[in-house]
Amino acid sequence: MKAKFIGLAATLLSCCLHTASAVAGDAHDSHKDVLGNYALEASRSQKAEWRDSNFPKKKALVKVKILGFNDFHGRISAGTVFAGRPAGGAAVFASYLKAAQAGIENRTFIVHAGDAVGASPLSSALLQDEPTITFFNQLANSSCTYEARMHPRCNMVGTLGNHEFDQGRGRLLHLLYGGQAGAGPSLEPAYQGAKFPYVSANVVSAQTGKPILPAYVIKHVRYQDGRGKTRTMPIAFIGAVLKETPTVVTPTGVTGLKFIDEAAAINHYIPEIRAQGVRTIIVLIHQGGAQDNYVGQTDSSKSAMSGALADIVSRLDDEIDVVVSGHTHSFTNAILQNTHGKSILVTQAFSYSTAYADIDLQIDSKSRDVVAKSASVVIAFADRGPGLSPDRAAAELVSRAERKVAPIANQLIGTITEDIKRLPNSAGESALGDLIADAHRAAMNTQVAFMNPGGMRADMRYAGLHSSPLPLGTITYNDLFSIHPFGNSLVKMDLTGQQIIELLNQQFPPYQAAARMLQVSGLTYTWSAERPAGNKVVSVQIGGLPIDRSALYSVAANSFIAAGGDRLTVFTRGVNRVGGPLDIDALIAYVKSLPQPIATSTCDRIVRVNESLGKGDNQEHTPDGVN
Repeated sequence: MKAKFIGLAATLLSCCLHTASAVAGDAHDSHKDVLGNYALEASRSQKAEWRDSNFPKKKALVKVKILGFNDFHGRISAGTVFAGRPAGGAAVFASYLKAAQAGIENRTFIVHAGDAVGASPLSSALLQDEPTITFFNQLANSSCTYEARMHPRCNMVGTLGNHEFDQGRGRLLHLLYGGQAGAGPSLEPAYQGAKFPYVSANVVSAQTGKPILPAYVIKHVRYQDGRGKTRTMPIAFIGAVLKETPTVVTPTGVTGLKFIDEAAAINHYIPEIRAQGVRTIIVLIHQGGAQDNYVGQTDSSKSAMSGALADIVSRLDDEIDVVVSGHTHSFTNAILQNTHGKSILVTQAFSYSTAYADIDLQIDSKSRDVVAKSASVVIAFADRGPGLSPDRAAAELVSRAERKVAPIANQLIGTITEDIKRLPNSAGESALGDLIADAHRAAMNTQVAFMNPGGMRADMRYAGLHSSPLPLGTITYNDLFSIHPFGNSLVKMDLTGQQIIELLNQQFPPYQAAARMLQVSGLTYTWSAERPAGNKVVSVQIGGLPIDRSALYSVAANSFIAAGGDRLTVFTRGVNRVGGPLDIDALIAYVKSLPQPIATSTCDRIVRVNESLGKGDNQEHTPDGVN
């Protein structure tokens, strides 16, 4: 199909955009947040789109809108800041989505690309993330019901992200379908799950090879033809999650499941979908890439995108029209070509309820195929536009959830005089990482402790994360839970000195896509980027003495990495394993035990050296000759 971009406005809005600064990665992802200085919204008068150049413009078209979001992570409460301005939260987000579809509700679908829950704030997480799904149910139309989630006129569809597996398959099924709840309080007396369908083509039972959820769902749009007769247009939505999910979640969370190649799984169902008369197909995938931010409608000159998703899109079937992506918490608004030259619109709208992709489709009523498509990524700022009129139903839901958790959330734990941050220095060490590793070592009474950087979801901020008017420097349970939201337990084990050296080398490629530095306690070490893969570590000391390769050392780690998460497989070889408290409880106890206010680490446990400076420049860092 020959296609081209049609620019319907000659001048784009002039603005200055900045890529966001990187922050610590996700405990179960290999990504970095990119919520940053996306300074201006797009002008709604602008228009640029992909259009089939062979299609007569005067033919009858059915216009459909898709509102796509991703990586919501339970952000129902207000308080997120985007480009220095308040953004997101359920009430504001709902107001934007409702404004975007005003007047065309019957031709609009709201979709999300995974990680709706997990690593959530207390207002959602403490209530088993049920408030987040309840909020999504508020966005659903009357055709979405518990009894008929797959109804063709239900306006919502979701797919799975890796975080949906944080608590295992049983907890996932409870979240989607209700029933017996797990441990912890609930907001609703009889939670029934999602009123809308979740679809996933590539998560299959290891025993049967069949998907654990419907692979796809077909929706119907009603429209009037040229003779005034009501007709329906079928549109398919098919889901997938990154095939590497087992390497970025707790292994016990995916027991009995297989994650197959995303493109292969999606393509497998295309003939089946086509046989039902469907020619418009939307993919919801929890995998992403990276692209420079820009404002406005899809711009063909700014379609360069890197990352794992680009390869997946290149292998998709020609029938795929749009890909709504996630996982990297980033911006995407691009037209990518598959290997046959088919143009596929790809979007991603940052994360945390701060943005959504506003996608417009024009579909030929005869062929049922998409002949024009465009998108813009809209920021849900709370201080302007629809954000000035927060949705009442969503606001009431959030208020109930916050009141329910307030007695726990507002408990006073400690004080600080300055931020304790998770941003690492050039060697890979952070002040917050040191504090948490120390807490874990103290709780388990071990010689050494390790903490994965992605397990730290927020900084310990002097201004606090709490919304109540508490004194500056006050640290509450809510603040610490925002840092440690996964509910991992601690594990004590014994590793040999040789295994510890191997573990430290597993922080670097090829074991990781990029260096993923563990935070340490009771141990210091030196490493060099110039050394070959598998041999980056120059020297290691425990208790101030060179490490003994043959000796056993007691080690503490959270249950995620203790089970081999983040590809840190050395942990699975640990012996004499003993379980311990939850990581959040260990952190609370340790913070309470410290002299107040808490002092900030000097970050001198990890040293990075440049060996090309010569042996004399590095002799002080290589006393034990680890090679």
